[in-house]
Amino acid sequence: MSAPAPPGRRIPLHKRLLVRLLITSGLIAVCSVAATAWLAVATTTQALREEQGQALADDMDVLAELSGYAATHPDWSGVTATVRELSAKTGRRIALTTPDRRVVADSAPRGTALPPSAAAAVDPLHTDTYSERGAQIAGIDPRAVGPYRLTRAERVQVDALARKRQLCFSRFGVKTDLSRTPTGRMLLTDPDSGSAPDAVPDACADGRLNTPTPTEKKAVKAARELARACLVEKGLSAEYAVLMGSGPGAVDVRESVTGKLGDKEARLAQPCFDKALRTQLDPYVAPAAELFLGTGDTPAVLFDMSPANKAKVVGVAGLVFAVTVAATALVAGRLVRPLRALTAAAQQPPELHVRVPVTTRDETGILAAAFNDLSERRERLEAQRKAMVSDIAHELRSPLTNIRGWLEVTRDGVVDPDPALLASLHEESLVLQRVIDDLQDLAAADAGTLRLHREPVRCDELLQQVAAAYRVTAPAELRTRAEGELWLDADPVRMRQALGNLVSNALRHTPPDGTVTLAARRDGDDVLLEVADTGSGIAPEDLPHVFDRFWRAEKSRSRRTGGSGLGLPIVRHLVAAHGGTVDVASEPGKGSVFTLRLPGGPTP
Repeated sequence: MSAPAPPGRRIPLHKRLLVRLLITSGLIAVCSVAATAWLAVATTTQALREEQGQALADDMDVLAELSGYAATHPDWSGVTATVRELSAKTGRRIALTTPDRRVVADSAPRGTALPPSAAAAVDPLHTDTYSERGAQIAGIDPRAVGPYRLTRAERVQVDALARKRQLCFSRFGVKTDLSRTPTGRMLLTDPDSGSAPDAVPDACADGRLNTPTPTEKKAVKAARELARACLVEKGLSAEYAVLMGSGPGAVDVRESVTGKLGDKEARLAQPCFDKALRTQLDPYVAPAAELFLGTGDTPAVLFDMSPANKAKVVGVAGLVFAVTVAATALVAGRLVRPLRALTAAAQQPPELHVRVPVTTRDETGILAAAFNDLSERRERLEAQRKAMVSDIAHELRSPLTNIRGWLEVTRDGVVDPDPALLASLHEESLVLQRVIDDLQDLAAADAGTLRLHREPVRCDELLQQVAAAYRVTAPAELRTRAEGELWLDADPVRMRQALGNLVSNALRHTPPDGTVTLAARRDGDDVLLEVADTGSGIAPEDLPHVFDRFWRAEKSRSRRTGGSGLGLPIVRHLVAAHGGTVDVASEPGKGSVFTLRLPGGPTP
């Protein structure tokens, strides 16, 4: 038989560990560079998006500020200072023009061209309810109050009523804050939600704070008069005008209309109320204007991948790739060398039992140590196999030789086939049968085909059955002891076989005046079955070998006095098949204790 080919010529190039490590390191380097580039692009994109979002927020602030100016001023004559202040704050160009593109105010120098299109329309009476923060549902800026603004005297009076009500609330343990509306009216609000308090103590509900002032009454009356004509045109009763609130921001008109009218009437009446309010507020607000927003004097920084930047990225990627491959090659070489030594040792003929030197303490060193341990165990198992074959031949040869010899002398007429001779031949055949049965049990256990027929087994009855089977012929005294009612989920026949082997072995080593005790007790969730004797015991150097096959402590003992040497290995396999373990403790001259630890079973 030819020697195996060298590993370098037998393993394909693409499957070598070194090549695979190099490929892996290259992929890692490429992925790391790609991930870094992606992260840089993603970070830049996120920054640009945040910058864009900040610009949009600044635009909304500009629109809100200019809409507030228009809501509180009848014209744009003084808006230039506000426009320049907003431009300096945001860094944007801000320009206001009339609808026909006549410049009203511009933060850029005179003569600078306007952007191609307006960013928004500034009209406090027609605000964008989806983008204008704080806008009313009706589309009127809440800061446009016009004739609803309280006079100084009325504000003093309302402030006094508000503080009086706040003091009343505090007496009942209700904490409130004071807030002022654009009309100048003082209101009580909840400190947490900022809205009106949910509950009003009865003692504080005098209604004086919410009573409209003369200014508000006059303005509301004028608004209702403006709404009456529109309501009549819509085919509604002019009396519906009383549903309008006491101010532009005091009451949600739509809620009042919905509560008093049907859906159809509400849809017809609402435009009349909005039109009346806008007509009333129109003289008090600035006219509509177009808002233009530019980038300012400082141009925006754009993300541009120039050829120089591309060269830098490619250079860094190449450097990372080269360093990664070089480091991987160095590490892989150190890893491959001991693996090649292991491969060469494993390819040697089995009978050599080659070892490899352990030079490192890493995983490769652990693998080399495991390989050496495996070689040692294989050598030991080979020696045991040879010894077992020799022992089996010896165990079978002796009784067969006796049977053959007696049969030959009987055939030749030298000895008469009397009952004593037949009994001796029968005894020899039983020895043969016992050895064969033991070997069959061990073969089934090694192959994993040992069948168990489990059922609930009571431990005290099991011990009594085993003791009864040996008590008649036992030279020593047999005792049983069980602590409580203990159960096993086991094969009763196999358990009697295991305990019987231990009892038989104990009786062979116990003098006639000695004692063999079978005991059962609980240890946590396990059950311990013990076979203790007061015999000769086992020497400490022999204890590790008692469960080896065909092993006897005294080599001079025959199979009749020392057994076949298979009983204890069978016990170990039977207990392992039940999920348990067997252990032995012995002291020369005082006896031995064999302990079976088995999982406890439920009480049936």
